[in-house]
Amino acid sequence: MTRAQARALAEVGPGVVLANCGDSVDWSQEFGRRAPLGVEIGFGMGHALLEWAGQCPDWNLIGVETYEPGIGALLLGLERSALGNMRVVAEDARLAFESCFQPTSLNEVRVFFPDPWPKRRHHKRRLIQSEFASSIVSRMRVGARLLLATDWRDYAESMLEVLDDEPRLTNMAGTGCFSARPETRSPTRFEDRGHELGYAVWDLAYARNC
Repeated sequence: MTRAQARALAEVGPGVVLANCGDSVDWSQEFGRRAPLGVEIGFGMGHALLEWAGQCPDWNLIGVETYEPGIGALLLGLERSALGNMRVVAEDARLAFESCFQPTSLNEVRVFFPDPWPKRRHHKRRLIQSEFASSIVSRMRVGARLLLATDWRDYAESMLEVLDDEPRLTNMAGTGCFSARPETRSPTRFEDRGHELGYAVWDLAYARNC
């Protein structure tokens, strides 16, 4: 962690970061307004989440992340941009979705480049599996979107299978199909470099149907 990230955690964090939100949190009260509610799971260093917050100032956005240098980097970005429409839940995503969000409360959930756990014996650690997918969907409103991206084909195919099998989700590109990259997701510098080297990225887009 850099000194700047540590300073941001100490100075900016108390007004933004919730270490354990619990089921008593009222997000409208937390943000001081009622607005569409969006969540990014595992925001890394926060670039995509900051961009989302800038694109949608009329949304209340929550980032779920446990990596402290990444949280510090995000807080530095918030400090520079003076964006006030974001909070951070510093908790494992599985626990956060059980305790921090009310059923049918979310308008959009994003999961960009989750850890692929590439070794076969570690696949059970992957985030997008049937049980957690069901937990995510239970917190989404009807019509809400679930957007995902990965640069590991094996994980992309696994996510596609898991999410196509979830009856409350409709694959917006068609069953068995990957989506085009949504305009709301700008490519990362690693993604741009990967394209130059011939690597691919797979996007998935779903909507809750009932």
